Amino acid sequence: MLRLCLCLLVVGTTAVRANSAVYTKDIHLVVKTSAGDPDGEAAARRVTADINGLQLVRRHLGEDLEFHAVHDDIPEADSNARDDIINAIAQHPDVKSATQQQGFRRNKRGFRSSSSKVKNIAVSNPNGRNNTTATMGGSTNRTEQQLPEPNDPLFEKAWFLKNTGQSWGTPGLDLNVLPVWEAGYIGRNVTVAIVDDGIDYLHPDLAESYNAEASFDFNSNDPYPFPKYADYRFNSHGTRCAGEVSAKRNNRICSVGVAPGSRVAGLRILDQLYVTDLLEAAAMSHRRDIIDIYSASWGPTDDGKTLDGPLKETSRVLRDGITLGRGGLGSIFVWASGNGGPKDDCNCDGYTGSMWTISINSVTNDGSPAIYGESCSSTLASTFSSGRGAGLDAGVATVDLYGFCTLYHSGTSAAAPEAAGVFALALEANPRLTWRDMQHLVVLTSQKRGLQDESRGHKWERNAAGLKFHHLYGFGVLDAGAMVEMAQIWRPLPERFECTAGRVAQPVYFDVRQEVELTIDSNGCDFDSNSRVRFIEHVQAFVTLRASRRGDVLLFLTSPSNTTSMLLGRRPMDSDSKKGFTDWPFMTTHMWGEFAAGQWTLRAEMSASSANYTQHGLITDWTLVIHGTQDPPYRDIPDKPGSTIAQVKRIQREHLS
Repeated sequence: MLRLCLCLLVVGTTAVRANSAVYTKDIHLVVKTSAGDPDGEAAARRVTADINGLQLVRRHLGEDLEFHAVHDDIPEADSNARDDIINAIAQHPDVKSATQQQGFRRNKRGFRSSSSKVKNIAVSNPNGRNNTTATMGGSTNRTEQQLPEPNDPLFEKAWFLKNTGQSWGTPGLDLNVLPVWEAGYIGRNVTVAIVDDGIDYLHPDLAESYNAEASFDFNSNDPYPFPKYADYRFNSHGTRCAGEVSAKRNNRICSVGVAPGSRVAGLRILDQLYVTDLLEAAAMSHRRDIIDIYSASWGPTDDGKTLDGPLKETSRVLRDGITLGRGGLGSIFVWASGNGGPKDDCNCDGYTGSMWTISINSVTNDGSPAIYGESCSSTLASTFSSGRGAGLDAGVATVDLYGFCTLYHSGTSAAAPEAAGVFALALEANPRLTWRDMQHLVVLTSQKRGLQDESRGHKWERNAAGLKFHHLYGFGVLDAGAMVEMAQIWRPLPERFECTAGRVAQPVYFDVRQEVELTIDSNGCDFDSNSRVRFIEHVQAFVTLRASRRGDVLLFLTSPSNTTSMLLGRRPMDSDSKKGFTDWPFMTTHMWGEFAAGQWTLRAEMSASSANYTQHGLITDWTLVIHGTQDPPYRDIPDKPGSTIAQVKRIQREHLS
């Protein structure tokens, strides 16, 4: 059998518009060959031989009969020629279907204030200290144990690794990684892929950590994902994220990564005007046999009015990744929650709202939410990305392009790779952790101490399983010490089930003066052995609604245990009155560990802060899907008296009795 050429996922900087759709200059298609020929590759080659200008690129996601093909021989402005080519491919006797790929924008989530420019800092002399205090437990409860500190010159500025109060921060409020390093865990044998605009793998602080085997440039179709120079683009983004994860320790260069012994891979898909679903899917499934964690600090536009998420192929890759990645343990997808600030809601981003990803928000060094951080019920936890001050030590210290260092990396872009580094530490401590194990560890070990209580109208709440959550922070700030400690004693979770609890499919009107409540009884989830869910992990509410102004719609979901989660907050920039939401999967983690059976309530209302009191909405469909386990999830895991897991286990035992 002939070998296919390497993936040619090149998206031109020009695009063709057809109605409201945007297409790349070259025609990219998913071609499905007829099942009548079991040799799909031979059939695909017959198609490319019969149609001039059509090239066979690669087998699509390992499927026998699906292929990625590209046609690059078309006049740019000739839409009729484009249609003729697509029709000719679709009508070929060996083709069952041919789907053209649209182009769309994906934005990096780095944050740059309007008052300062990004600065590169060349560092040659160490300025480290040689002692610190920490324990494997909580980050604000340290002993006087003396631990050596790295000699990397910017380590003293890395307040997210060790917060001594730099830039008006709160001492002790950090990721608590030093005791993990002292215990010998630095992320060995773990590969983190930075899916971004490439990484500078020649940087002396990254060269030793770089995993060339796991890297690829999908823009240029080669295995060298080096960032391309451009004055008008922020092409240091991926390099900075990589440094947060894997920058080496004690080499007297820049700072140090959260997991300095881990390997880092570069998957270059950004740095262009448009990407496609095929491009994203190829990157997020690349070498999932050797890549453990995919870190993505990008997504749809954070403008407070966009409603967007992964399309068909990328959704499929994320779903398949949790069963096919890491030999069946599941790929771990980490996503930056977004930089839309209080005027946006990250549940309108289908990447961060996915139950297959771990959505990470941003916290400053004094425990307040970052000004650009979004709130939503799908956020699982937070890490750090900004300091209070405007000085050199206010941002995240990391590497930069061409051998430089920077102290200005920021945004939720900086938060996601920190989380990926913490997860790499946990995977070294226990390589058998599954994608679900990692999410449970996040829920059980994230720290609340030092974080502000009431922020933007949200405050800490406790669900019926005894777990505290916040619409901005999720379950708190990641604590590497606590996570690694629990990872070492972790036991396999019970099997995961999902249950469609019910559906309400009737039009219901609501407005500023009259809210509406819809209810579903989920008792079937407790008694049907094929889809029985008793203890909750994720909850999805698939909602279809239209409104005179989409940004004024508020949605709340209340569990049988009376825990209420805001599924959708007000978005003042969103003036949509036509599209609304169509079967949109709002997701919440706030009922984690609760009991699924009973009455669930979805409440919809129009924001009273709306200037127009004639605003109204119409819900036409709501489906409730509950994910979790039939058996108590932590029954086999040791616990300490008074710990979070001990509390949850006690509550769940009382429920069963």
